[in-house]
Amino acid sequence: MSTTTDGRRARGDATRRKVARQAADTATMHGLDSLSVGGLATATGVSKSGILTVFENREAIQLAAIGEARRVVIAEVVAPVWSAEPGAKRLRALVESWAAYVRRRVFPGGCFLVTSSAEYGAQAGPVADAVRALKHEWLDLLAADVAAAGGDGRTVAFQVDAFLAAGITRSVLFDSDDELDLALACALDVIDALA
Repeated sequence: MSTTTDGRRARGDATRRKVARQAADTATMHGLDSLSVGGLATATGVSKSGILTVFENREAIQLAAIGEARRVVIAEVVAPVWSAEPGAKRLRALVESWAAYVRRRVFPGGCFLVTSSAEYGAQAGPVADAVRALKHEWLDLLAADVAAAGGDGRTVAFQVDAFLAAGITRSVLFDSDDELDLALACALDVIDALA
């Protein structure tokens, strides 16, 4: 009996991960509000009933997409540079790692944090709360290294994040890495001024 249960659980977990990743990818192109069971079934090859077996509703899928995006950002942006010396050195490494992540188009629409923040900025509810929590986590991460470098964490994190958000928005809009290069240079100038 436990083998059957474990097998079903493993299949359910695999389905959940596959659908959550596709939902996160789709959200960067069309928004979290665009997600539908039918669209995700088509994109993943998982049946609608298979999706509804692991997610009770669309909100659960949206929340899973946010959780998956968080996992991806940690793996792709934060973890590779976390061992850098705290302060300006790690802040610079985080910003450069973020730029590399968006250049690789880990998410097809650019950066999940930027697209979901714009979409949910004026909304309320559990999905909006999860988007805000994710954005706060990113800003707090930046601010901690700014503070370790002796700067005003809130202000400098705001500046760096604003440059990065503008850079990826323009890069996607104009299909140009030049915009991203400019944003990165501006963010790094702010960081260099901390020294």
